[in-house]
Amino acid sequence: MYKLLIIDDEPLVQVGIRSMVHWEELNIEVCGVASNGQQGLSLIEEEMPDIVITDIKMPLMSGLELLSECRRRYGNIRPAFIILTGYEDFQLAKEAISHSVIDYLVKIELTPEVLTATVEKALEMIRASGSALPVSEALNQRDLQVLKDKFFIRLLHDLFDSEEQFRLLQEDLGIPFNSAFYRCCYFELVNHKAEDLSIDRQITLYSNSLHLLQENTLRFREAYFVTLDRKHGAMIFFADTEEALAESTLYTMLTQMSDTLFGYYSTGLKCGIGQIVSSPLAVSDSYLSARSAFGSITEDVGVSGCGESDADTNAHTVFNISILKEDLSRAYSEYDADLLREVLGKLITLFNDYPSHYLQTLDAACNVLYLGLSLIPDGEEVLSSLFADMPDGYRSIYRQKNTVQITAWLETYRDRLCEVFENRKKEHRHHTVESVKKYIDAHLKDRLTLNEVSAVYGISPNYLSSLFKKYSDLGYSEYITWRKIEEAKKLMSEGTLKVYEIADALGFESAFYFSKVFKKVEGISPTEYLNK
Repeated sequence: MYKLLIIDDEPLVQVGIRSMVHWEELNIEVCGVASNGQQGLSLIEEEMPDIVITDIKMPLMSGLELLSECRRRYGNIRPAFIILTGYEDFQLAKEAISHSVIDYLVKIELTPEVLTATVEKALEMIRASGSALPVSEALNQRDLQVLKDKFFIRLLHDLFDSEEQFRLLQEDLGIPFNSAFYRCCYFELVNHKAEDLSIDRQITLYSNSLHLLQENTLRFREAYFVTLDRKHGAMIFFADTEEALAESTLYTMLTQMSDTLFGYYSTGLKCGIGQIVSSPLAVSDSYLSARSAFGSITEDVGVSGCGESDADTNAHTVFNISILKEDLSRAYSEYDADLLREVLGKLITLFNDYPSHYLQTLDAACNVLYLGLSLIPDGEEVLSSLFADMPDGYRSIYRQKNTVQITAWLETYRDRLCEVFENRKKEHRHHTVESVKKYIDAHLKDRLTLNEVSAVYGISPNYLSSLFKKYSDLGYSEYITWRKIEEAKKLMSEGTLKVYEIADALGFESAFYFSKVFKKVEGISPTEYLNK
């Protein structure tokens, strides 16, 4: 069944569209309704609808802005967009057509026949593209985005075990790193008026500010954006010449971006520019120097280039959490409370040994926080709950004025998070198995070795294997074999492929090996199965 999302700020229009057509007769489920573009975007991430019917003018985020963002994220096929408009919005509707929408419909002329015909046209386009896999048979977009977020966090903090692991994930997630040079910037969005707003309005303000920063920056430079929390993030710029990444060039651009942000949202930009590196795996070095440059800014807003002193370098070396990277990453990814206590205990001891290094202590604690936000499933929700009794939530880290206070904050973080881990470990393990199964189902044509798939999820092969033994009817290898054979049977029933073609399509090393595995599972050979 296909999924349909309705987005309009008029409740009567929402109800009208929902009741105008017998959706089940078209094999369509209305998966949600939203009142503005921002709500719509969140629902698109969660539900991955096949078709979106949206108004063109809405508060917070217009239909055009939503359309543009979805095309940037997901390409030009799905979701298929149908635009609702009034006569006065005709020019906007013409602009929407340039973003590959199915059609635009004038509200006051909308009839069941017109709407049905347009939706059927959308379904025809989806079927022709071959991209209308049921959600249950493919990794949904939200899961994919989570994996991409984790990929960039691991890159920034030097958490890859090897270049091979990096390349494997980079190719699997479709994130190209083919440039000769890279340069990282670390930034904070600064808006003192935001503290007087409700949490929901703060989220909207910073979300819009981040979106504007990203959109305007990408007009001038190719870059990857990494969101660390609502106010902090990183940009990874890349180019084939060092001149294209010159500090003076980035300084001018970022200063202009800060002025633009302030003009729209009264939000300033505080940004540190890191060093140029010539390898993707050295991006973590650029990120470290960017954070050092950021720490040297004494004003509320401003842009600073790298150039740290020997003392700062030594202090960063002392507090560089990459020395604890493997254990910390595993503790987060596997909900391991005992390991988290051990790792953070070591870091707290280091903080106590260097009480005069306030900025470096704050930097290291923030790194621990950002890793948690990115590597823990539902990290934002979990960590917000830890500090629900504090006005700034987990961002209260920035209110700590000395090393002793930061250490106390980290102890609170450790103790409360360990309690969450202990309470949610079983649920998390089950979720991980189900998520990996979805990934396997979407990649049946690949080899899917235990080492490769565990690397995608940032967990150890032994841990993934043990999860399947405990929370699945089949072990890891057995599940892959069963799914490949089930898919092979489906392809055989369609009658369009030969046995050797099916074996190749499902990643078997040869037709002979495929036949051997098939007979072991089904008790008969593929040929006998076809004859039956």
